[in-house]
Amino acid sequence: MRQAPVSLPLGIVVRRTPSVSRWAPWAYKAVSVIPGAGAAEWQVLREDGDVVEYHAATVPLELWNTDTEAYLTGLSARVPSIGVVMRDGAEGDTDHPYDVLLATASPYECQDYADSGEELLELVPMPEGLVALIRDFVQEHHEEEVFVKRRRDKSRVDGVEDGRGDPRISQLSDVFRAPRTGRPN
Repeated sequence: MRQAPVSLPLGIVVRRTPSVSRWAPWAYKAVSVIPGAGAAEWQVLREDGDVVEYHAATVPLELWNTDTEAYLTGLSARVPSIGVVMRDGAEGDTDHPYDVLLATASPYECQDYADSGEELLELVPMPEGLVALIRDFVQEHHEEEVFVKRRRDKSRVDGVEDGRGDPRISQLSDVFRAPRTGRPN
């Protein structure tokens, strides 16, 4: 049974660096998350020359009791990560180049967004406290699914010989011959 999700506000930190492309002056990448962060909209956190880190947005990280298998898969990765999904912002808006849509701990949901190709997906390493929180959530809610093997129907389907010539031909000598149209030779 699907229950209401456990929700945690998660701040998304985006780094702006000079781009190596001649078509875009800046490159943006989600680099970290801040669990329990307050609301923010592209607030500057630190500057180092041309490199600027922003607290771009705060979005809820929702943990569903029916997605614990996905969370286990994500926690067993070499580097457990949060998937941050961003979409291009308003045209010509240089102050807010991306809108942060969501953050997810489910690698299955990340794969769905990666397949669409319309959003920018960044994997950000989870802080240790967030790994512990998700691990505790999984331990509390995970239920192992029992594998049930399907059984075949008992009806035989190999008794019918489809494709064995035209049934209108009465001769067994040449079952692949074209049927007669009714004209004499």
